[in-house]
Amino acid sequence: MKALIVDDSETTRRIIVRALEKANITESNQAANGEEAVRACSQSQYDVVLMDWNMPTMSGIEAVKAIRKSGNKVPIIMVTTEAEKSRIIEALKEGANNYIAKPFQPDVLAAKIKETIIKALK
Repeated sequence: MKALIVDDSETTRRIIVRALEKANITESNQAANGEEAVRACSQSQYDVVLMDWNMPTMSGIEAVKAIRKSGNKVPIIMVTTEAEKSRIIEALKEGANNYIAKPFQPDVLAAKIKETIIKALK
């Protein structure tokens, strides 16, 4: 399984990589903003994208819109501090498949990934 980790914080990306490794997901690429994520999704196939919301250059929600506009149906999980119900609804409406609030436990992230991929395959 191959994941794309999108977050402007290098520390957060490292934390997510370690959480993925605990879930036996050892292949991943990283992007520091939404623009890099959109480019990565157009150049490579991923099984899941873990997307932060607040980033410079292009926000996560703008990246979700761009990825969906291109026709890419990769499962996208928002991994963000934006935990207000209205933000969750907005992300899901724009094409995110699931949502997890920071900080998170590695096992919760692993469960969300599994749940999201299973739903996406139906």
